[in-house]
Formats: sequence, structure tokens, C-alpha cells
Amino acid sequence: MDRFAIRPAVYRDATHLAALVDIAGEGFASHFWSQVAETGQSPFEVGRSRAQRDAGSFTWRNAHIAERDGDVAGALVGYRIADTPDSGSDLPAIARPLGELEAEVPGHWYINVLAIFPEYRGNGLGGALLHHADRFGPTVAPAGMAVIVSSQNDGAARLYGRHGYREVARRPMVPYPGSSLTGDWVLLTKPHS
Repeated sequence: MDRFAIRPAVYRDATHLAALVDIAGEGFASHFWSQVAETGQSPFEVGRSRAQRDAGSFTWRNAHIAERDGDVAGALVGYRIADTPDSGSDLPAIARPLGELEAEVPGHWYINVLAIFPEYRGNGLGGALLHHADRFGPTVAPAGMAVIVSSQNDGAARLYGRHGYREVARRPMVPYPGSSLTGDWVLLTKPHS
């Protein structure tokens, strides 16, 4: 692996976090953000604003940044799912399957985002970020670890599989304009070592 440093995110990382969450979601975030954007506001501005929040699940406070030579290379965003999570029934239709899957893993540490900019891929950084998550996930979420991936994302499935994650549930994706994603959202979990 190339030499990367992993550090807690800071407020000014919100711009990179918005870009990386959209990479991780394969455009899902941009579409979702476009639905809640105010007049004159771009989807990216919505994402950056959400990353700048001090509270909530997708916030810079729940993120860790991977750097190489001072440049942001990737990020990990995660949080503990509540012991009695919301079923997601109040979410927009395209996000409801994700909410339903999260509701199946109460008390787990949920990897909301693991994304790496293309020029830094193939150097073991994804695995390094997962090892980083394994160091603190058990301290805040004793039930185990969880992540949701697209059934089309073979690379992500292989990465998580190598790190002990196994499929526990699926939900069909809800199509949305401009999406090339089809298939299912797949919930993977692993117990703490």
C-alpha cells in the first residue's frame, strides 16, 4: 500500500465529503440532493451543506479522511444505528429500501460512506479504511459492523467479503431518472473480532 494517513475529518473537509458520498452512492446522492435543493441551489451545494452540519448521520463529525502527501484521497463516514431505528417509512421512495435495511441492524456501526477518488484506487486504501473502522466500531456499537452496497458493485462486494462481511438482506432498488443502477441494495454485516 502507498503511504496514506487517516485522520478525523474537520469542518473544511465538507466539500470533499460531498464529492466522495456521491462517488460511493454512484450518483444516488446527487439525485436525492436535487430533490431537496432550494431554487438556485445545486445538488452539490446541498450535499456540502449536509456534510457541514454538526449533527445527523452524514456530517463531518462522523467522518475520517485518508490523505496522501496532504491531498484528500478518500473518506470513511460511519455511525452507530440506534437500538430502535426508524423503519424509513417516512423517507422518499428511492431511499426507503436503504432505511428498511438499516432498520434490520440496530446497534451496529454502519459504514455510510467508504469512497476513494479514482486516482488513489488499487493501493489498499479501502482495506486500510476498513481496518480503521474496526478499531473504533466495537467501542461504540457492540452489535457488529454493517454496510449497504449495490448488487452491481462487484468490487465493493469483494472488498467487504475479504474483510469478513456477509450478506444478510436485500431490497430492490427504486429506479430514478438518470440512474444506471438496477438490481438490489444488499446489506452486509460482520461481527466484531
